[in-house]
Amino acid sequence: MIEQLEDINVQDVVYLKHNDVELLARVYTPEGEGPFPAVIELHGGAWSKFDRTRGKAVHEALARSGLVVVSLDFRQGVQGAYPKSPSDINYGIRWLKANATRFKVDPQRIGLSGNSSGGHLGMLVAMRPHDAQYASIPLPPGSPEVDATVRCISMLWPVINPYGRYRYAKRLLAEGNAPDWAAEVIGLHDGYWQTEGNMKEGSPTLVLERGESVYLPPALWVLATDDDVHNYHDIESEVPGTEADRFMQRYQEAGGEIELAVYEAPMMFTTMHPTLPASVAAMQRVVDFAHQHLSK
Repeated sequence: MIEQLEDINVQDVVYLKHNDVELLARVYTPEGEGPFPAVIELHGGAWSKFDRTRGKAVHEALARSGLVVVSLDFRQGVQGAYPKSPSDINYGIRWLKANATRFKVDPQRIGLSGNSSGGHLGMLVAMRPHDAQYASIPLPPGSPEVDATVRCISMLWPVINPYGRYRYAKRLLAEGNAPDWAAEVIGLHDGYWQTEGNMKEGSPTLVLERGESVYLPPALWVLATDDDVHNYHDIESEVPGTEADRFMQRYQEAGGEIELAVYEAPMMFTTMHPTLPASVAAMQRVVDFAHQHLSK
């Protein structure tokens, strides 16, 4: 399927198969010869819902700015239980590099972007590009030697510490004043992560606090003020403030460069309310960040 979006070509292609299950990538390609910088987009949905079409306003903003955008489907929920989805994403990065000419991409200028659990998965894969579990799916024979390193990553309200969010939701339920989302989130965490040990192992925050040797690309964190689902305080944290504060401090302590962009807006604003002034401003910030780190 190919369609036209102003001066952007949009097509769905199969990038990976697991038995008879095809995983699709939606590729947005600007007009011109290229090669273009590229951003790989990862949707949210508590590791269990939605697909490559989620967050299309961000995809289109990036593509209209002159970037190739590749929005990935990946295994989810119980069928994609950790670490299956990070391995799909790691493969997707390598697949794009190996097929750079086909998609008019400069393989040396590739970044990541994701929202909610997609932001978490993006950061996790970016930090561990050579992890044996994540890099376990080989490219087809004859493919070039490439890895899953990226130049930068944007995270829109990431669930950066799955274990901390899980405890937060359970605490709300125990206190008897839990919002509607808490019970659903606990069930989705249980289905995808299977164990609390996996939540800890796959938490970028805890990865840093364990002192693991990781890759730290420049990062942008986009945050809405009215969002207690993604931005909260873990009472067991030694860092004051929210999970964003905690992660940013640890990232900087480890030598990483990270920016925080806060907007007066409702939860999931660029996805659910893309025409809000705050959404337009946030998407432009994501576009500018990508060009800043992929332009040379």
